[in-house]
Amino acid sequence: MTNPYATKPARAAFIDRRLAELYPVTPIPLAHKDAYTLLIAVLLSAQCTDKRVNLVTPHLWTVADNPADMALVPVAKIQGIIRPCGLAPQKAKAISELSRLIMERHGGAVPRTFTELEALPGVGHKTASVVMSQAFGVPAFPVDTHIHRLAQRWKLTAGKNVVQTERDLEKLFPAERWNQLHLRMIYYGREHCTARGCDGTVCEICRALFPGRRRAVRTRK
Repeated sequence: MTNPYATKPARAAFIDRRLAELYPVTPIPLAHKDAYTLLIAVLLSAQCTDKRVNLVTPHLWTVADNPADMALVPVAKIQGIIRPCGLAPQKAKAISELSRLIMERHGGAVPRTFTELEALPGVGHKTASVVMSQAFGVPAFPVDTHIHRLAQRWKLTAGKNVVQTERDLEKLFPAERWNQLHLRMIYYGREHCTARGCDGTVCEICRALFPGRRRAVRTRK
């Protein structure tokens, strides 16, 4: 029997449809109340779980939850609060400096362009993409480790790096679907197609797309 999902577009259409069924609602995993607190939460999530970030940020917000106040907080105090998130010295310095720059360059408002966001300390393309998509509704497809792994297992990309994966996914899916699909893939990757729980042959979507697959898929980081 011919596999109906032999082509990338066919696989993409099935994935989009099935994930929408599994996750009709797509809340943002990181707790926040505005663009600034989302920006800080995403920055803290680097090499840290969202769950841990959500435990730490309430303590940080009691000290400062806006760039004007945060710019006045000593870096050492920020560092002490965010230590559980890892990489605290670098993250604390970045939080302090980006808060100051938001006040000086952007009138206290988080900038709304990729170029301006990525010019802030500690803000890379992925962080900027999350803020642009989830805070401002601009179509973006941030690629984290879950999405990078799934895109390879589902043969949507060759997966040489996250930059290539992002470009390949943007070509396969309509721009109006990116923001929700990004979150849906993260949810699915965490719950069903984990690094240890599925090797490309176990979870529902892997089995549906590749019923004849017998060997584990080795993914690139």
